[in-house]
Amino acid sequence: MKPAQDARTRAAAPSAAPERNFASKSVPRHLARGAIGFGLIIGSIALVPVAGPATLLAAPLALIAFRGCPTCWMVGLVQTISRGRLERQCADGVCTLTKAHPAAKPTADVNAPAPPR
Repeated sequence: MKPAQDARTRAAAPSAAPERNFASKSVPRHLARGAIGFGLIIGSIALVPVAGPATLLAAPLALIAFRGCPTCWMVGLVQTISRGRLERQCADGVCTLTKAHPAAKPTADVNAPAPPR
């Protein structure tokens, strides 16, 4: 195979599976979504004897709060908690999770004079 054809073949080949992101902006926000989702499911089942089977129509609304299913919510919780702490590195078709390197924070020089005010 010619090098030009080989490069086109690799370019046309599908890359790794698309990364799914179920994370929220913060852990409290994600926990609130979970409380709403589980509350809707539990409430819709618990209210069947009181209000009838029409209350089961509230259960599918939980899927909106979960952004899919309860498993998707759990994956999102792990993603939200680990955001910024883990990084995925892929090389030669093998992906690994490693601890993220903390951002280099500028350190103040103790011996430097204070800036004028």
